Amino acid sequence: MTTQRPQPVEIKRLGNQGIRITWDNGHVGEYTIPYLRRWCPCANCVHELTGQRLLDPKSIPDDLTTEGLELVGSYALRFQFSDFHQTGIYPFDYLWKVCPCGQSHQDAGAGG
Repeated sequence: MTTQRPQPVEIKRLGNQGIRITWDNGHVGEYTIPYLRRWCPCANCVHELTGQRLLDPKSIPDDLTTEGLELVGSYALRFQFSDFHQTGIYPFDYLWKVCPCGQSHQDAGAGG
């Protein structure tokens, strides 16, 4: 049996500094823009075959902002970062997994 991961019920921009996602299980995650950029899942930032991170997190400035945010279908977000990077698509299950709240969401389902 597969456990369904939580889905966003609200996505709110926090100016150009971050986003707040309220999940359908009641959890709320706040993601800063530098945090999201450091966790970019695109092929330029993560090796496609090995999953090894190619981006040095220290290369992302703490004052990075976003120039735009768009919904990709009904499953993901794409950001236009102020460093002109915009190739990363952030599926909702990935955003759940990398939530900066400090709780482990790796295998957590709706109760997570």
